[in-house]
Amino acid sequence: MSAAEMIQDAAMWLHHRLQKRIPYSADNPFLEGPFAPVPAEITEVRLRVTGSIPQALNGILARIGPNPRQVENPAAYHWFLGDGMVHGLRLQGGEARWYRNRFIGADSVRKAQGMPLLPGPRRGVIDVVNTNIIGHAGKLWALVEAGALPVALDDELNSTAHGLFNSPARHGFSAHPHRDPDTGELHAICYDGFDQRHLHYQVIDKAGQLVRNVAVPVKHGPMVHDCALTRNHVVILDLPVTFSLKLALSGAALPYGWNPRHEARIGLLPREGEGKDVRWFSIEPCFAFHTANAYDLEDGGAIVDVVVHARMFDRSRQGPEDQEVTFERWKLNAQTMRVERTVLSRERQEFPRFDERRAGQPYRYAYAVGISVSKPQPNAVYRHDLECGESIAHHYGARELSGEVVFVPRHAQAAEHEGWLLSFVHDLDGGPGKVVILNADDLGGAPQAVIELPARVPLGFHGNWIPL
Repeated sequence: MSAAEMIQDAAMWLHHRLQKRIPYSADNPFLEGPFAPVPAEITEVRLRVTGSIPQALNGILARIGPNPRQVENPAAYHWFLGDGMVHGLRLQGGEARWYRNRFIGADSVRKAQGMPLLPGPRRGVIDVVNTNIIGHAGKLWALVEAGALPVALDDELNSTAHGLFNSPARHGFSAHPHRDPDTGELHAICYDGFDQRHLHYQVIDKAGQLVRNVAVPVKHGPMVHDCALTRNHVVILDLPVTFSLKLALSGAALPYGWNPRHEARIGLLPREGEGKDVRWFSIEPCFAFHTANAYDLEDGGAIVDVVVHARMFDRSRQGPEDQEVTFERWKLNAQTMRVERTVLSRERQEFPRFDERRAGQPYRYAYAVGISVSKPQPNAVYRHDLECGESIAHHYGARELSGEVVFVPRHAQAAEHEGWLLSFVHDLDGGPGKVVILNADDLGGAPQAVIELPARVPLGFHGNWIPL
């Protein structure tokens, strides 16, 4: 064990000891209602379908989120740290073949299940992997940020191994890589909870090998949940939510908080550049979990479309807070080195997505879903037309809430808006979930298909359509 790993283990031991000693109340909204975990792994092959599933959809709609097996101190639980569980719907030939949910095979979960540990390297002492699931290099991968390695899954959602994709390297990764549609490479900005002085720009090639790992100097250990990709640059979000030793020592499960001393800035790092080559653009203090798309401007600047929170993690120690949220276009002005902000929508929304064939290029349509964290409410999916400035919405139902939507084009040559929007939809009264397929170019119309699931699916984080 290296000296750095020994220090990391000691810090985590102290953190857990202090957490057990602190008196908390029992209230935690992230363990109740639509957030409440489900206890069992199930498989169901008899699924009721209303409408017609498109014949072209051959793959798995997979999504992941926290599903803690047990919580010793509910008030100390943070939503971001629950055991990972993946949910998947297999579509083929116009049929819904199966629904499955499976815990991600972290060591703590496998031990609790009485199962042997998975092969592959480990990194650090926190092994929760619960934030995103993608397909890459012939496998499914569950992802998380801040240090732990990805977990490989097979086509039936069973965890098979730990590792940095197919690379022998042992670097932590990100929950939000962005794929270059031309090369098939994954690009990500990664941070480590125990390195407050650097971010890392990593590139994973289409075979799953780490081909670039560039250190970027920073201060205070910022939380960097997402990045963005242009033709020539990766966009770095260095914003004022940072690591807090005070929070760690006080027993906060997630030791990150709003830091008004941290300079808010956005970086443009050339894809072939080094850390010294980042150009930094100043911005008013705010926070962003998620970007939509980004692209270069001829003058050396860039456009970045992003969901913006006025503040984050300045009160709650259990999960995100309800703050002012806007969908914005950020222009990185190469002459002033400042970010010019334009509000595209004031609807409360999150999880922006787009047609990823347009990644790094000018594009027209972005999609996002309405949010209300403190008290989940029925929501809509919004389609923003970024050329004409119009937005239209589809409301799922009087007691239904959609998670992140995924755009799937109808065929390889389909127009940007010509496709389907797929999402897991939650019953706010605690009933079983659904998968809803909408026509992206007809949001005002009826769903293309609704697939009834055999169980409730807790509110979670991210997912993707993974063709097979």
